[in-house]
Amino acid sequence: MTFNHKTIDDLHDLLVKKEISALELTQATFEDIKSREEATGAFLSLNEEEALAAARRLDEQGIDATNVMAAIPVAVKDNISTKGILTTAASKMLENYEPIFDATAVENLYAKDMIVIGKTNMDEFAMGGSNENSAFKPAKNAWDQTKVAGGSSGGSATAVASGQVRLSLGSDTGGSIRQPAAFNGVVGMKPSYGRVSRYGLIAFGSSLDQIGPFAPTVKENAQLLNVIASHDKRDATSTAKGLSDFTAIIGRDIKGMKIALPKEYLGEGISPAIKENILTAAKHFESLGAIVEEVSLPHSKYGVAVYYIIASSEASSNLQRFDGIRYGYRTPEVTNLEELYVKSRSEGFGEEVKRRIMLGTFSLSAGYYDAYFKKAGQVRTLIIRDFEQVFADYDLILGPTAPDLAYGLGTQNHDPVAMYLADLLTIPVNLAGLPAISIPSGFVDGLPVGLQLIGPKYSEALIYQAAAAFEATTDHHTKQPVIFGGDA
Repeated sequence: MTFNHKTIDDLHDLLVKKEISALELTQATFEDIKSREEATGAFLSLNEEEALAAARRLDEQGIDATNVMAAIPVAVKDNISTKGILTTAASKMLENYEPIFDATAVENLYAKDMIVIGKTNMDEFAMGGSNENSAFKPAKNAWDQTKVAGGSSGGSATAVASGQVRLSLGSDTGGSIRQPAAFNGVVGMKPSYGRVSRYGLIAFGSSLDQIGPFAPTVKENAQLLNVIASHDKRDATSTAKGLSDFTAIIGRDIKGMKIALPKEYLGEGISPAIKENILTAAKHFESLGAIVEEVSLPHSKYGVAVYYIIASSEASSNLQRFDGIRYGYRTPEVTNLEELYVKSRSEGFGEEVKRRIMLGTFSLSAGYYDAYFKKAGQVRTLIIRDFEQVFADYDLILGPTAPDLAYGLGTQNHDPVAMYLADLLTIPVNLAGLPAISIPSGFVDGLPVGLQLIGPKYSEALIYQAAAAFEATTDHHTKQPVIFGGDA
């Protein structure tokens, strides 16, 4: 039996009424995972023994009728620390790492009696846009297993889309939640920078990284953000500003809401079919009473270049600790200390990680710092100002999540530049620290298309309101892939 076609509210009612038990729900989730895992490659490890024990404890004490998330299974991306559960960041460097502490986001899951069922696949150290950079196996698209799942949170996205689990956590540094959400036809939210504590998240780009939720529907996504969002004194960038019930205004109409449509988001590099889909979605928002107008974000064209300097520079610093001595894989046969460092890092890191470390080290090096890293920071400020000018007159920004559909496995991973350019629509949001969501907006050639809604800092509730209004008056989110019992 499967329960993953039921919403969180429905599951909660069944649990409270004792029509199903927490143990039955957890067992059914593991059955769903195992029956589809060969097809999806979504998971790197399972937490079966501990999860089943937790479910039994919840059944013994009874489900709290006021806690809608009690006993709900959730999957966690493998770069988020989980005590006693392998946390590899999909890298050979950390293939045997079992943390001795939980990330704050995971502590928050447990505080609401949620059940962590396993760790999901990803691009190594979150560096990639297809989930093909995993050191262990690629995750595959739920709709077509010959296509990529997207990245870096591909495992978390395809696990939800394929019905292996209802909810999951990912992380987003340049689009790593929203792009795989778009490719798999689910809802993915990149919260405002500081909304969710980064304590326990294996760092990639510290000024960009943010943990966020995946779910099949907008409301369930908001319910999961309610759990993980918190102020945390262990993360100096975390904030309590704007913390609220993110489901509070879901269901309100959006008449009079002003939505900006940047001309740059529908220009060069955007698939004609994607452009048509988004223009249709814009008209739908207008039919709901919103005002949609074209604007310009002139510096967004520099986003990719700025991002790959800043993110790679931060990565080169953050990944210094993985040297075979302090942390991580150690090469077995060496004759001196220098050889230990070189061989451990050369063998422990994959090609894309090494590429970004070298790019970042170069950008930070004497003689090049001003020309690259400092200049990138200055252009980042211009991108932030573009957004501020638009949000002075508009509530939200609308556009595609990705410039094209999910592409074939093995077709682009040989071309790093093409892979980097695929993030041109998501990267500016991270550079500006803004919240943004990807929601299903239809299909092209049988593959999902994602619509991105971007808001000012700490406007997650407003984004959910608009996203839910679109979802409630369309049926895109109701479609399911064949692997989850659909006919698509």
